[in-house]
Amino acid sequence: MSSERIHRLLTVPVEVDIKASFAKAWHMYTTEVFLFTLFMLLILSIQGLVVIYAEQYMIVYSVALAPPLYAGFYLVANKISRQVEVKYMDFFGGFRFWIPLVFISLLTQVLIAMGLVALIVPGIYLGVAYMFATLMGLFGGLDPWTAMEWSRKLITRNWWKFFSLLLILLGINLLGILFLGIGILLTFPLTFLVLYVIFEDLTRAIFAEEGSSATREPGS
Repeated sequence: MSSERIHRLLTVPVEVDIKASFAKAWHMYTTEVFLFTLFMLLILSIQGLVVIYAEQYMIVYSVALAPPLYAGFYLVANKISRQVEVKYMDFFGGFRFWIPLVFISLLTQVLIAMGLVALIVPGIYLGVAYMFATLMGLFGGLDPWTAMEWSRKLITRNWWKFFSLLLILLGINLLGILFLGIGILLTFPLTFLVLYVIFEDLTRAIFAEEGSSATREPGS
């Protein structure tokens, strides 16, 4: 992506309609509810097996497997948005971007942790500001640090709105866990879909290819 185009992110209106975003994300979820549920069950199974049989390697799962697995929700959301047929294997597309996804995950977690240890407030700020880092890397084709920086720059322009969104997402996932744990099968995928919807709405004019759809496949 050209420098001129990416800098246009500083000119787009950063308006977030949380209610409309949840409605659109819900529609996405219901179009492929079986596949979302099946993939979420796989993630929970892997996490459960690691916790039970190899807890000492949980950090390996968090660093090496979780980022590309979670990116699968974004990739499928992109296909649904482009009205492309979704297959179960599409959820594993994040492994094609394994290296940048792992670096983005590591760098954001380290910086957020440092911020929390230092004065707490910087960590909270970065925790919100990096919400789009993975999406910037996937759909903007940016290197990890640039993806993180442009996520921060975009979100900072309406940071309190995104902070409210984060609290809502954390709240619904907590409810999902409390609801016998079953609710997480819905709330966790929905979290990623909501973030994708908002990201797409904010960046479609910048990340779209000239004369093409407003959404695009990663790496194109």
